[in-house]
Amino acid sequence: MLQLQEIQSALREANLSGWLFFDHHARDPLAYRILGLPSDLHATRRWYYFIPAQGEPGGLVHGIESGMLDSLPGAKIKYSSWQMQKEGLGTLLKGCSSVAMQYSPNCAVPYVSFVDAGTVELIRSLGVDVVSSADLVQYFEARWSDQQLEMHLEAGRRVDKVVQAAFQEAGARLARGQHVTEWEIKQFILAAFGQAELFTDHGPIVAVNANASNPHYEPTAEQHLPIQKGDNLLIDLWAKLDKPDAVYYDITWTGVLAEAPPSAVENVFQAVTGSRDAAIARVQQAVSSKDPLAGYQVDDAARDFIKAKGFSEYFIHRTGHSIGRDVHGAGANMDNLETHDTRKIIPRTCFSIEPGIYLPEFGIRSEINMYVGETEAVVTGAIQRQLLRINAG
Repeated sequence: MLQLQEIQSALREANLSGWLFFDHHARDPLAYRILGLPSDLHATRRWYYFIPAQGEPGGLVHGIESGMLDSLPGAKIKYSSWQMQKEGLGTLLKGCSSVAMQYSPNCAVPYVSFVDAGTVELIRSLGVDVVSSADLVQYFEARWSDQQLEMHLEAGRRVDKVVQAAFQEAGARLARGQHVTEWEIKQFILAAFGQAELFTDHGPIVAVNANASNPHYEPTAEQHLPIQKGDNLLIDLWAKLDKPDAVYYDITWTGVLAEAPPSAVENVFQAVTGSRDAAIARVQQAVSSKDPLAGYQVDDAARDFIKAKGFSEYFIHRTGHSIGRDVHGAGANMDNLETHDTRKIIPRTCFSIEPGIYLPEFGIRSEINMYVGETEAVVTGAIQRQLLRINAG
């Protein structure tokens, strides 16, 4: 449902004239969710919806799809030609100096960059400046309700059990002298998700040795490796309750199919988990002292720890991502590598912290989820403190 008063209050606080939503062929899922539009609308022509900081909102729709925005308040201007479209936009934005759109300068935050450059040029040609809606999107898209937090916590309890069962299953099969592969453990996890009434859109990652050095590796029926005694094993899995409006829980654990890990593996694990804990501490310190904290600053805390251990060139991705109804949500990411994410971490949002070190022979990653409340930040599930030692017989 459209939170009109809340949006207008946020616009006034940001000193913006308004928020201009635009779509064509369902390019911008954020617009549909924030406006409360049905996700199955068939938009073959461009539509615009403008929420001013004060006053009545309004829209611009094509004549052959004139009912596209009927569920939203305000008058709708109809157009058919490109000349009428530009004239209608001028009417819609009359008196505006700056509007927010799903745009990011230099595509610094690609997760909100759904408006094409030509449309930005069109709006600016009307004498209206276009600024990024990234912070607005986070406020109205990434914050969780109390019910969503409870669903996340319950999903976490179930996923935590599944990941432990998956490691034990790999070891038990080897102890029985059976052949076991990455693909088979992936299928074991998916079956366990089904039994636990969990949903995932893809994955999980089950990777041994050098495969674990590919952060987005997934075994397939055609391409996978056997899991053998002495192997390093990484499992990254994410799921949510199979219910409307549920949010994800996303973790990574690592282990060895041996009584004790080699010293080189243990050394990397300690660097990774130390990095993870440094990032957790950075978030908790900022929240407890009520200091503003941006996503890039959390990435710096994790990355600085790994750099001090001499592994900086092997930490090749951001420290974490926003989590929501999609496993990669619309809030701030913990990132100063792939992007310079200046979005502030705000209450009622959740994100992963998942540093990794990826050497040619093996990779180690440790991933937890953090939820930021009004007065504290907490890790929402189990924290891996030592490498799992899996008895493989």
